Amino acid sequence: MTTLIAIGAGIAVLTGIGAGIGIGIATSKAVESIARQPEAESKISKTLLLGAALAEATAIYGFVIALLIILFLG
Repeated sequence: MTTLIAIGAGIAVLTGIGAGIGIGIATSKAVESIARQPEAESKISKTLLLGAALAEATAIYGFVIALLIILFLG
């Protein structure tokens, strides 16, 4: 049973991969946009930070779920 708990927690933590990919893509597009329109840098940066925070929240939720699986089922 402990093996299944460890596998479930590992799968829950994999949400960090999606968040990392999403933040990386968003950052590359933001840098590209700033390079094309430097005068819109502040507006692009604000949107990028909001998007990065939302993407990172999914990774944090996955981590919390993994901890709950380990603590309450283990």
